[in-house]
Amino acid sequence: MHQTNFIVREPLLDPKQRVIGYELSWQSNDGRVATAQELEDLVGIVAQHVVHAEQGWLLRDKILFLDAVPEMLSLDALHALPPEHTVLTLNIRKLTDPDVRSAVAAVRVGGVGVSIRGADIALLGRNLSPYASYLEVQFTGIDVVAQARTYAAAKHAAMRMVGRPVASWADFDACAALGLDAFVGKLHLTPRPGNPVKGMNATQSTILQLMQMVQNNDDVPKIENVLKRDPALTYKLLKFINSAGFGAAREVQSLRQAIALMGYAPLYRWLVLLLATASQSGYSPVLMETAVIRGRLAELLGEKKLARGEGENLFVAGMFSLLDRLLGLPMQEVLETVPLPEEVVKALLGRNGIYGPYLALAEACELSSSLVSSLAASLDISPLDVNKAHLSALAWAQSVAA
Repeated sequence: MHQTNFIVREPLLDPKQRVIGYELSWQSNDGRVATAQELEDLVGIVAQHVVHAEQGWLLRDKILFLDAVPEMLSLDALHALPPEHTVLTLNIRKLTDPDVRSAVAAVRVGGVGVSIRGADIALLGRNLSPYASYLEVQFTGIDVVAQARTYAAAKHAAMRMVGRPVASWADFDACAALGLDAFVGKLHLTPRPGNPVKGMNATQSTILQLMQMVQNNDDVPKIENVLKRDPALTYKLLKFINSAGFGAAREVQSLRQAIALMGYAPLYRWLVLLLATASQSGYSPVLMETAVIRGRLAELLGEKKLARGEGENLFVAGMFSLLDRLLGLPMQEVLETVPLPEEVVKALLGRNGIYGPYLALAEACELSSSLVSSLAASLDISPLDVNKAHLSALAWAQSVAA
């Protein structure tokens, strides 16, 4: 199915707003339930692209939730995924079969997590712990808090409870206070309320100045002098340049050497990341991680189709597409503050121009939108290439966060 359909994702948050993992599934235009073979295909492509022969699990501390059916419990590809980072979601009706219960218990002994979907509230208090490490609870209607209170009262100590959909931060706070363990919703696109600060802070103003200097190809000593005014930025740059991810041959202690070694294009990308992470308004870890993934995914989607060098602009378009929410400003006002190429502006304002369709496709992958297929077709990008780029972007975002 990875040859004909598309992976979409939803993040799972813990009570501290941290992204603990992702639920990956096939996008369905018609609501059709994926077959056993299609679910097996999903496990196969995920294992192929997020487990590296030498580096191991590329998603670091993230857990992947994958829909499953009993036929998958002995799947060879399942053994390629680290059990401590893998959770299979099964419908509770499947557990009526004694053979399935035995197979599920065996998978649990091997360390793979199992999430049970569709359990009635009356069943939540029963001992499902031999079969389930997670219980998924569905919120229906508007009174999410009342429903969460009922579920929390029935919570079993050996199992974690995942609530969905949790679409507002007010509901998130209430559910977290009641003891639910993880949450699925559209919070990855919603600014965290409560901080009235809007616009650029002092650090972001310095970053913006540096971005302009890099775009203008200013001399390294001039860039160095601006960096020196902000000790925190200096520390972050030296920490980054000396990290294992960058791979410098020896420790770099000089700012001038760090700038020269990094180069202007990578330096600009690093500053784009910092501009968003330095926000003090509407910031939430999931919003920031979504911006990073979106930027990288847009870049990878355009890699084979656009001229060399266009990738940086695609990355900026993806990152900046959430900057209005991170800064608490209208996009038009953000663009008046940050000078960007005209084609990037077109993409941000209307998903138009050269970059707009790539940005729109990256967004569709995080919304389970029916537009994924048509957007990919309009760009002549195969489902397989979209899926590979999506998983690669997920892995890259974890390396940046580290």
